[in-house]
Amino acid sequence: MTDPVVNAVICTALGIEARAVREGLPDDGGGVEVIRTGMGPGPAGRAEDRLRDAGALAVTGFGGALDDGLRPGDVVVASEIRFEGRTLPCPSAPLLAGELSRAGLNVRAGPLATSDHIVTGAERRRLAEEGALAVDMESGPVAAAAAGRPFAAVRVIVDTPAVPLLRPATIRGGVLAFRTLRRVAPVLARWAAACGPHRALLAAPRSFCAGVERAIEIVERALDRYGPPVYVRKQIVHNLHVVRDLEERGAVFVDELDEVPEGAVTVFSAHGVSPGVRDEAAARGLRVIDATCPLVTKVHAEARRFAARGDLVALIGHAGHEEVEGTLGEIPDSVVLVEDVADVARLPEGRRVSYLTQTTLAVDEAADIAAAIRRRFPDAEGPQKDDICYATTNRQHAVREVAEASDLVLVVGSANSSNSRRLAEVAGRAAPAHLVDGPGDIALDWLAGARTVGLTAGASAPPALVDAVVAALGGLGPVTVEERRVAEETIRFTLPKEVRTR
Repeated sequence: MTDPVVNAVICTALGIEARAVREGLPDDGGGVEVIRTGMGPGPAGRAEDRLRDAGALAVTGFGGALDDGLRPGDVVVASEIRFEGRTLPCPSAPLLAGELSRAGLNVRAGPLATSDHIVTGAERRRLAEEGALAVDMESGPVAAAAAGRPFAAVRVIVDTPAVPLLRPATIRGGVLAFRTLRRVAPVLARWAAACGPHRALLAAPRSFCAGVERAIEIVERALDRYGPPVYVRKQIVHNLHVVRDLEERGAVFVDELDEVPEGAVTVFSAHGVSPGVRDEAAARGLRVIDATCPLVTKVHAEARRFAARGDLVALIGHAGHEEVEGTLGEIPDSVVLVEDVADVARLPEGRRVSYLTQTTLAVDEAADIAAAIRRRFPDAEGPQKDDICYATTNRQHAVREVAEASDLVLVVGSANSSNSRRLAEVAGRAAPAHLVDGPGDIALDWLAGARTVGLTAGASAPPALVDAVVAALGGLGPVTVEERRVAEETIRFTLPKEVRTR
């Protein structure tokens, strides 16, 4: 019988920690070897010879909380190790933290300090003030021994500033931590299986389009010019990271205008609004700044033109999307929403038909529905130019090319982003594809055996999120980055007069 393949070594200081990890691993060990280094940086440093042949290294076990918000049984994933004046990065921390969180554990990611003694009192407070979440005595030397190999450190909290070591309550915390450590073990095995070299194949264009950049800049300039709060109806663009960043700067996002104080500065989102919303804003005396994407404005104008000549307008789109609601509101008595080919059969006879398209649809999907409309109504007229925006089209073409050369495709974007979801659908026709908000959403199982990872981002997703995914992959092993570009985007839209530089 052959020995099991070992992908990684997991180091623990204490026998009880090693026991918890081994109990939590799969029956075949999950490609992981568990060793005891002994307690403290000295023994951990002397274990270097035993770690020399490991492809990846991890340290786990119990730790002491520095942050007052941590409790016994909570898990700290090190984003960096602070040891002897050095800072040793742990780039795969977001992947581990996300996986542990999905396993049902209370997880924080942040700096971990390694000390050569048990930390108490004023020293504990000082380390906390410097931003470290927890402290241990072994991670630093093992991180140094990794020497560029994949490394991770995960600590389960036993003692806290309020309940330090050698108190009766610590015993209860130790029992809870032991149970938690068993649940950490299989996640570390999945991390080990995902480790190895990767090729990141970047689709281009990706991330922000001109309309999104314009909308974000409008809110930023409004905050600078008028001061917070600036109210924004709906999400300015469909991305959680963008919304949170603007909230931190003083933007207030509301669902409806009745949540906005009379006379307040109010921004309409990039997806557009109906005339009824504009009328309500005027009635409340709101100081409106319109961030509607000019390409959406074009669709509204086409809708009014078709309706004015008496057409029944078939709007190809998805019910409930803010852009669709705005367009429906432009011509409520002359429009029918068509979500799929089956809806075409339900269009009434007896009127001239024209059709328009939501700007963020998949190109193939919209083309199939438009073709069905033309088959049933041969004289049906579409838009003078394709309604699906250039950015959506370019990103779909780029991700299709990348997917054909990838083992896995990751699309960065929020779940409520229509264009991001369409990118995942397009990519999924050629390779396994997943929509993620950031590296924390990436399941480690997806990466096991996936050596070429295609990457793109929806038009509303910040470019930094793609960089964060590449960095997290780098924590699993060497990453080669290539880009596949299918188009250059040079379009820029002017800002509304309310926020232009005077």
